[in-house]
Amino acid sequence: MRLAVIVPVLDEATVIESTLASLAPARARGTRLIVVDGGSTDSTIERAQPLADRILKSPRGRAQQMNVGARAALEDDADVLLFLHADCQLPDDADRMVRSALQSSGCAWGRFDVRIETHRWLLKIVSTMMNFRSRLTGICTGDQAIFVIRSAFETLGGFAPIPLMEDIEFSKRAGKISPPVAIGTRVRTSARRWQTYGVWRTILMMWRFRLAYFFGADPHQLAQRYRDAR
Repeated sequence: MRLAVIVPVLDEATVIESTLASLAPARARGTRLIVVDGGSTDSTIERAQPLADRILKSPRGRAQQMNVGARAALEDDADVLLFLHADCQLPDDADRMVRSALQSSGCAWGRFDVRIETHRWLLKIVSTMMNFRSRLTGICTGDQAIFVIRSAFETLGGFAPIPLMEDIEFSKRAGKISPPVAIGTRVRTSARRWQTYGVWRTILMMWRFRLAYFFGADPHQLAQRYRDAR
């Protein structure tokens, strides 16, 4: 199973090198690394260039960037697509874990558990609750490194072109094909948004937007409210 890791980026010069460098062993085993830039004005592209197989450009927007990367990966005959945020790092041997999990479960897609990189006890609880909620609902978030087999991604038509909640929307549709397989080994994700905006404020903001989306709020309006809230 040929794996491609797709990393959407926008001004991620401070983290992109460490994220891609951590994937070097998987790359040496044949995993393709595709970085899709949404218009960075810093040195993201220059830093990513020697550590990735392809650097692509796309209109800004995580969903659009991931779809651009996915199309390129499918053209390269990838069998499995994994979508990774620039401030997340996969566990060692993640490529092997994905192949094994998909083959043994028979599922068409899945995700990892997540750990927020912090010493704060509250964020450790947040990580645990994120993983528990995902197992309970089958809804996965981008921080959990969603992966999907080629045929399922093509059937779903990729990510919906919406500016927010693209991972939630994708999970709902993918769940109609199969439940997600959950890999218990954890992806490490940066605590930067929690540190920047405050833990409780971030928790409340995320739950407010997710509830609004659940009850039918327009993702474009939510994206504007999210930008205003920040």
